[in-house]
Amino acid sequence: MPYLTVGKENSGSIDIYYEDLGAGQPVVLIHGFPLNGHSWEKQILVLLEADYRVITYDRRGFGNSSQPSCGYDYDTFAADLNALMSELDLRDAVLVGFSMGTGEVTRYLSKYGSERVNKAVLMAPVPPFLLKTDNNPEGVDRSVFDGIMKSIVADRPAYLSAFFKDFFNVDELYGDRISNEAIQMNWNIAAGASAKATLDCVPAWLTDFRDDLPRIDVPTLIVQGDSDRILPLKSTGARLPQLIKNSRLVVIPDAPHALNWTHSDLVNPVLLDFLQQET
Repeated sequence: MPYLTVGKENSGSIDIYYEDLGAGQPVVLIHGFPLNGHSWEKQILVLLEADYRVITYDRRGFGNSSQPSCGYDYDTFAADLNALMSELDLRDAVLVGFSMGTGEVTRYLSKYGSERVNKAVLMAPVPPFLLKTDNNPEGVDRSVFDGIMKSIVADRPAYLSAFFKDFFNVDELYGDRISNEAIQMNWNIAAGASAKATLDCVPAWLTDFRDDLPRIDVPTLIVQGDSDRILPLKSTGARLPQLIKNSRLVVIPDAPHALNWTHSDLVNPVLLDFLQQET
């Protein structure tokens, strides 16, 4: 199992677990909250079949990576990604972020530039800015995030059960596009994450990316479902084409937040078409 050391806390190292599969143009898949790199299962198989080199990693605090008590902010997340990109000496790479992972893509390109990057994909994005403020009326009330944090502290396993109902739009898609076994698999992964990381990621969602987005200088694909209950389309993806040069939004009808799983039959062709386009 390959690991990359990105820091240290007290007597222990902070290690990022990653997988580096296949050959060809590198595609780096960055997972969402509160999962791990294996959440890209339905994309990994397709990308390998299409002769791409596929790199996944587990965000600190999640999956097989270390679970430190610190570093759950987007500057640190982007630094972890940069360490991986540098360690593997990736060139001409495509960065594909889902949900929370779109923050890593955005902050990485803003802070470290596109020397190693050819294209970017933001799937069910967090940017531009989730928090409702006087100059961001499209955002979400802070009370929503305060409530999430209280629920995590009170009963994290119960919170996760409720979260996945809206993550997959279970009331509408159960038995058709999502199974009980898949929900349970995701719950098991999430339950194994650090309680501190699960809690500390919530304030990270409120990062203001509006100054980062104009610095993205590679072709960018934005993909989101119009039934996203976790990150509403009008507050997130619908705003991004005006803020990112050379970007395009594709809306997947009736798709929930976890569209890379439930609607992979529609998402994967869009992703492959974008990857195969000349720049």
